[in-house]
Amino acid sequence: MGEAREVMDRLTDALTTHPDLKVIAELYAEDAVAVTPDEGEIHGREDIVEYWRQMTEAVPNARFESLHSYEAGDTAIDEGVFSGRNTGPIQLPTGETLPATQKEISIRGVDIATVRDGRITDYRLYFDEMEFLGQLGLLPDETP
Repeated sequence: MGEAREVMDRLTDALTTHPDLKVIAELYAEDAVAVTPDEGEIHGREDIVEYWRQMTEAVPNARFESLHSYEAGDTAIDEGVFSGRNTGPIQLPTGETLPATQKEISIRGVDIATVRDGRITDYRLYFDEMEFLGQLGLLPDETP
């Protein structure tokens, strides 16, 4: 196992099994860039950690089931299912906060992390945001 795979596995553990914002911060380079479906481009360790803080508070007992994991040079790629119950507030990009829905979610996604000198410098997260919002019950009902 190479450095990228080890760092990605540590990140997954710090986001799910053993939530720890300090570990998450240690895994990102100070000038890291992350791209997510819900927040777009996030610049810098502090803002990336804040993104993960909001997610770990919204779904504090999250689980990750790995479906595929790869490593190519300095990049680790995971495909899996992120699941859990929304028991914490949901932060919206507008700055508004929604109360917890208490609904279970199960979202398939892909994470890609490029690692240099033991830290993530570039991180990309892909998941279906509409599916996520629908499972939370936050989409308007469609009427025929």
